[in-house]
Amino acid sequence: MEECMAQSDTVRIQVAEDAIEGTFLTPRSKVPGVLFIHGWGGHQDFDLNRARGIAALGCICLTFDLRGHAATETRRSQVSREDNLRDVMAAYDTLAAHPALDSGEIAVVGSSYGAYLAAILTGLRKVRWLGLHVPALYRDDEWFMPKDQLNRDVLRTYRSTHVAPEGNRALTACASFPGDVLIVESERDDFIPHSTIMSYRSAFRRAHSLTHRIVDGADHALTDKKAQRAYTALLVNWITEMVTGARLAGAPVPGGERP
Repeated sequence: MEECMAQSDTVRIQVAEDAIEGTFLTPRSKVPGVLFIHGWGGHQDFDLNRARGIAALGCICLTFDLRGHAATETRRSQVSREDNLRDVMAAYDTLAAHPALDSGEIAVVGSSYGAYLAAILTGLRKVRWLGLHVPALYRDDEWFMPKDQLNRDVLRTYRSTHVAPEGNRALTACASFPGDVLIVESERDDFIPHSTIMSYRSAFRRAHSLTHRIVDGADHALTDKKAQRAYTALLVNWITEMVTGARLAGAPVPGGERP
């Protein structure tokens, strides 16, 4: 895939009666797409530099702000997982409709809460490649409750045990996912324990490939610059291998179409 400069364009994504802000990074020719989903309390700036690097490989990249974040931060206490999943689906549909997208080939990369939403998205939309950075896990109950009101002690206990795919919406979607998967874990993560990572890893029973990497010395938020560079290198190398390799080989999408 030849290198190209990316054009940056802002976009407003309609979700019911709301609108969320996003940024398109678009190369010159028809290519695969990459959707980035930031974590809880974050914003699209977390992914923009990585998106620029991946766009230079020849991918259309879309970053966006979930409701309850950035321009709509004042509404964070009201936002539920259902609200944010609708944001993610709307962002995906915006990317999928882009005229430069080639054959609906889309990678989704999520971080923490965004990785949890990304996993669920694979059961609702066609996703070929799935990147999960420190993926969070939540109980299925209280789905419509504002995310800020979830009991953190209950979540901590839940994440510290092995969770079977049949008992969790995100993991159920992972169990049916037929594409390629990257899981990135932080060695010193105080929020997402190793048991949660292993619950995700063991759930991917049908994955075409599974890559699991640990960023040495990294915390959950990648506050250290060295850890940020390490994660960026892992992600860019994986996208290069998966997306570029598949396009050069002309390989079919594993598992066929998604709803």
